[in-house]
Amino acid sequence: MSTLSRMAFAIAACCCTPVAGAADLQTVVDQAIQPIMKAYSVPGIAVAVTIDGKPAFFSYGVASKESGAPVSEHTLFELGSVSKTFTATMAAYALAQGKLSLDDHPSRYVPKLKGTPLDQATVLHFGTYTAGGLPLQFPDDVADDEQGMLIYFGGFKPTASPGKVRVYSNPSLGMFGHLAGLSLQADPADVLEKQILPKLGMTSTYLRMPRGAMAHYAWGYNKDNKPVRMGQELFSGQTYGVRSSTADMIRYVQANIDPAHLDDSVRRAIEGTHVGYYRVGGMVQGLGWEQYAMPVSLDTLQANNSDKMSRDANPVALLTPPKAPSANTWYNKTGATNGFGAYVAFVPAKKIGIVILANRNYPIAERVKAAYTILNALKD
Repeated sequence: MSTLSRMAFAIAACCCTPVAGAADLQTVVDQAIQPIMKAYSVPGIAVAVTIDGKPAFFSYGVASKESGAPVSEHTLFELGSVSKTFTATMAAYALAQGKLSLDDHPSRYVPKLKGTPLDQATVLHFGTYTAGGLPLQFPDDVADDEQGMLIYFGGFKPTASPGKVRVYSNPSLGMFGHLAGLSLQADPADVLEKQILPKLGMTSTYLRMPRGAMAHYAWGYNKDNKPVRMGQELFSGQTYGVRSSTADMIRYVQANIDPAHLDDSVRRAIEGTHVGYYRVGGMVQGLGWEQYAMPVSLDTLQANNSDKMSRDANPVALLTPPKAPSANTWYNKTGATNGFGAYVAFVPAKKIGIVILANRNYPIAERVKAAYTILNALKD
């Protein structure tokens, strides 16, 4: 029996959605996904949706063009920057235990940064990309080790005061995760894989790929149509290094929609990632997740998931007090590596969410449009 057939009765019974049943939902997802695959030559896409706590899975194409292995809900994809939401969850986990404070400065955990310009920023600034203009990527000449990291951050000259502009940045979010790990006196990968993921019931999500999972790991395809997988770089684990499946990621989405049943430490961590700290454009920046008050238009989502937001310095307004978690909010995060593209979104008040994973990095606007189309077919 197919995954779709297994879900038919559960979806049809969900009276909160205008989608009448599994066949209708299949049509909605097909019409959103199949044109993308054709237009951008995407080898494979896996989609998962959750409706009132019930998951449904939709798989298209192949995980490898060479082997022809089909995509399934168990295929592992690179999440790209969706990984940042896991780093944020780890940091919020440290916050919930009193090990980390958003008001701390980096030198509390990295004494060699004491007195440097970047030490004026706080943990919150690093976690919201507002530390003072750190770039999207580390420069090519930065050594891929702790000494290289210290030299770079120690010599960095901010282009803005902390908390004034948002510049989407792997070094910024990477330092956020690094400080969280130091506060917990543990390797961030160990915290995620041994403490947080098991408490979320996630069994096929990895920073470090075990040999036994390699058979499920898709190949990504770059702009030259060559099969690729990511390498390891400075802070790659904290910023783009997680691999997962739609089967596991929809559990993550469900935990974010309704964390009440979780272990208390993880529940508080999840809730901590839903707090909003800065308004930038039409979006509120939290820890990991980006937030939009419902109802939200497709134009707003696409504009705030655009190159302007990921590559430019955008002025921010501090929210005082911070915005408390709100169920009637569209939470989302995009992600990509050279050969993969991802998008995750959920609306707790509607008890709906979606995961779209692909083994090609196709335009973000198309991912957002597909998710918006599918979720709007589900919500009241």
